[in-house]
Amino acid sequence: MAQIRISDAARFLGVSNDTVRRWIDRGLLTRSPGTPATVDGLQLARLARDNAVLPADPADVGRSARNRFVGIVTDVLSDTVMSQVELQCGPHRVVSLISTEAVRDLGLEPGVVATAVVKSTNVVLEKGA
Repeated sequence: MAQIRISDAARFLGVSNDTVRRWIDRGLLTRSPGTPATVDGLQLARLARDNAVLPADPADVGRSARNRFVGIVTDVLSDTVMSQVELQCGPHRVVSLISTEAVRDLGLEPGVVATAVVKSTNVVLEKGA
């Protein structure tokens, strides 16, 4: 099973190294012996999934897409036809290319809360060395 350094585990979950160490002390994660200090990747994945706090989707609409990222619009770059809309969704930056007409219709501008809904048959995953 994959072993994840405590510092990386903290970075992946958006918490401090001390928080991960407290989770180890509380028995939520098991520290692997040796140096550098690591935790079990499967335990970390389960903890991340079970404790994920997702902002409520303000649309309250049922849909088949499971990947919804609620965030705040941080930038909108528009020309006559197309716009690039950037959202900050927790630690994730999501960029969407949509029509400028849609930007106007939705009232998208920096500071507005919006939800990025992602449904894709092509998702690229990468794994480091």
